[in-house]
Amino acid sequence: MIELNPVQRRDLRARAHHLNPVVTIADNGLAPAVAAEIERSLQAHELIKIKIQGAEREQREALMNEVCDTFDAAPVQHIGNILIVWRKRREEESSASLAAKKTPAKASTAKSAASFAAAARRAALTKASAEARRSPARGSAARGRSSSARGR
Repeated sequence: MIELNPVQRRDLRARAHHLNPVVTIADNGLAPAVAAEIERSLQAHELIKIKIQGAEREQREALMNEVCDTFDAAPVQHIGNILIVWRKRREEESSASLAAKKTPAKASTAKSAASFAAAARRAALTKASAEARRSPARGSAARGRSSSARGR
């Protein structure tokens, strides 16, 4: 379990204020599916709220200690049925780094390819939004006015 000093705890409480619970623990306790979801949430967000349903205060405190011990996390706060837990994101090898190990490529080439793909996506989105702004009704109305003006 990670220990936090009071300044860190206060900062994390402030950051967690606007968060909604991402995991709910019910009668089954810390089931494997719930444990997997807590792990995914901690990896993705670092700071999470966990809602506990149908447990007394002592059970909630025991569950908070169990969660923190199991996931090597720090207890931030326990208010009512809400637990706030923090753990620094673990470094994991991503699929991109695994692919880079298989096929050695220069970092500049990979970065250029990624930036090229991002630029292509931005250009496609810009083109699509420009076409969406031009509606068929506007085009026919504009043509109708121009043809009637020519006839006069």
